[in-house]
Amino acid sequence: MDNEMIREYGITVLSGGEDGHRIWMISIVGEIEGHENASDRMKTTKYEHMLPILASIEDSEEVDGILFVINTVGGDVSCGLALAEFIASLSKPTVALIIGDSHSIGVPLSVAADETVIAPSATVIIHPVRLSGTVLGAPQTYEYFQLIQERITRFVTEHTKVSQEKFQEWMVSPGILSRDLGTIFVGEEAVEAGLYGQVGGIKEAMALLHKKIAIISNS
Repeated sequence: MDNEMIREYGITVLSGGEDGHRIWMISIVGEIEGHENASDRMKTTKYEHMLPILASIEDSEEVDGILFVINTVGGDVSCGLALAEFIASLSKPTVALIIGDSHSIGVPLSVAADETVIAPSATVIIHPVRLSGTVLGAPQTYEYFQLIQERITRFVTEHTKVSQEKFQEWMVSPGILSRDLGTIFVGEEAVEAGLYGQVGGIKEAMALLHKKIAIISNS
């Protein structure tokens, strides 16, 4: 069963440590697939698979904590934000480790956990909500996208040390992203900006998670 979970969903159970904590590691990789199917050639994290898996973990007394390993280019905005809200509502201790990319809707997904660790070379891209690379010009579409941007901004700022004004400024910055709007952070820059807790890798992420589990167990 464990091999099947790894192969199908990028999920495994870590339970070999001296402290005996039972931790689920969940990969959020590739494109966040939501209401529409992505290309067969695209590596995806399927929204409809993640929700029941997370619900079963939340309901299980045998799970002590969850490690999310994130390397995503973004994807379905609505479903990605819903998944981020679901992660944030879990009662189990959670840590997110960003190891490659956290782009677009991957940003709220990556900050939804209780604690966050970003690899030194991992990149974060923040940009306005768009469809097929552009924001459509119709007033109704603009107002809808503006509403989604406000939801994303509110979620990120509630789970980080970033103000709404600063995050909105990053969204529309005409800086390093050529012919586009947005901001890129790499590793330490993202921590200094207030988006993530610390720079590190699997060692630091696991140490944080074990610490949180121990605090809850002793309370």
